[in-house]
Amino acid sequence: MPIAHFNIARLRALPGEPEVAEFIDAVTQVNRIAERSPGFIWRLADDSTRVERGGDFQAVGGDPLLAISLSIWQDAAALDGFVHRTLHGAFLKRRALWFLPWEGPNYVIWPCAADDRPDIAAGMAMLARRAAEGDSAAAHGFGWTGES
Repeated sequence: MPIAHFNIARLRALPGEPEVAEFIDAVTQVNRIAERSPGFIWRLADDSTRVERGGDFQAVGGDPLLAISLSIWQDAAALDGFVHRTLHGAFLKRRALWFLPWEGPNYVIWPCAADDRPDIAAGMAMLARRAAEGDSAAAHGFGWTGES
């Protein structure tokens, strides 16, 4: 079953600053790996969300520190493979170097149709649902097992 994945995080410094340069410089490469990964369907690549001096880095609501990612995958296993078993996984393990701690969940996975193209507002709504209700079939994290 296709799934959508949305994540959000707050950078420690503005794009272009040395503290986050390694992360920002890798965004394009990691996006290309995602696009070539088995099970990848789509990712948000909206020019209006791009940040000056950020390459392919995307942010929310005019806040260049608020990083987002939104994508559609064939299934959770495909997303998990990209997230944990590619270059993305190496960056994920080091996320504390570039991002501030986040209150509550900072990502959400939900079922969708393969041709869905959710926007940032939809991702934020699903994240808020997960934060308010906990993991469920409607909005969950990687560890969700299908049980209420």
